[in-house]
Amino acid sequence: MDRIKSALYGFVVGDALGVPVEFNNRNILDLSPVTDMTGYGSHHVPEGVWSDDTAMTLATMDSIIKTKTINYNDIADKFCSWLYEKKYTATNVVFDVGITTNEALNRYKQQKLQYNNNNGNNNSNNNNIIDATICGGKNEMNNGNGSLMRILPIAFYCYYQSIDDENKILEFVKNVSSITHGHEISIMGCYIYVQYIINLLKGKNKYESYTFIQNLDYSMFQNQTQMVYERLLKNNIVNYERDNIQSSGYVVSTLEASLWCLLKGNNLKDTILTAVNLGNDTDTVGAITGSLAGMIYNYEDIPKNWIEKLKNKELLNDLIKKFSDFCLNIN
Repeated sequence: MDRIKSALYGFVVGDALGVPVEFNNRNILDLSPVTDMTGYGSHHVPEGVWSDDTAMTLATMDSIIKTKTINYNDIADKFCSWLYEKKYTATNVVFDVGITTNEALNRYKQQKLQYNNNNGNNNSNNNNIIDATICGGKNEMNNGNGSLMRILPIAFYCYYQSIDDENKILEFVKNVSSITHGHEISIMGCYIYVQYIINLLKGKNKYESYTFIQNLDYSMFQNQTQMVYERLLKNNIVNYERDNIQSSGYVVSTLEASLWCLLKGNNLKDTILTAVNLGNDTDTVGAITGSLAGMIYNYEDIPKNWIEKLKNKELLNDLIKKFSDFCLNIN
């Protein structure tokens, strides 16, 4: 359980550390850096509150726990429970919902309403189906990090279900991403991250895992899609100066920033704080970096006061334990 627990708690603390300073400029954070869990700030929420990143990750975990598989419509249903019913939240408040995610879940909701209306009318010519995987935005502008930030459970599922077939892993990643983000750039970013996590789970270190994702076959993606990941996959991201690392909500930038922080870091606490203090999309960069740091280091390396300050720990503890038990096949 330790690696699942440490990765997920690393994710949540990274998210919660980043929430109060989201959108803050890097120069401002250089003058007054984040060093501990704080509150209010950007979203005026108490310390220890997590964002949509954690909520949607918990929703994905809950779906896998309940269905014992990856059921795309059920995952979308759980997302709707979060967005419309405030489930999986830290304080029963939904905030900072991404535009692409909001639009996709609205499409899914309308799709279900249309399906139910047609069935209620006994329409024998009803060709409508409910398919969450066609709801995600497919425009190049729909490449925020909104699917990357919730894809972590898929990596654990694939590893612990002994799914080694790269095509099968890609199928899961593509479809889960496409619930909200259906463009290739988002899908490829999720695929890189999931494969990196799987390689860490196989016992490789952070540098070996980086070499692994650099050498993976990405020919199933269009050339222009592969090109946007060249800094990460063709060059060595560690060699870039901090000023050349963006920490925006663009999925490519988020992945670059997170791996840059991980590969340059020497301990969990400083790695996560380095990520948050890059500024801009601090919660997601903090969360993704936190998940990776949690894989490399241990749960015990997460500062106790960070864990203690997290809101709604009952929900976190419950879902993380149940998800871990499912992955490890503990009944």
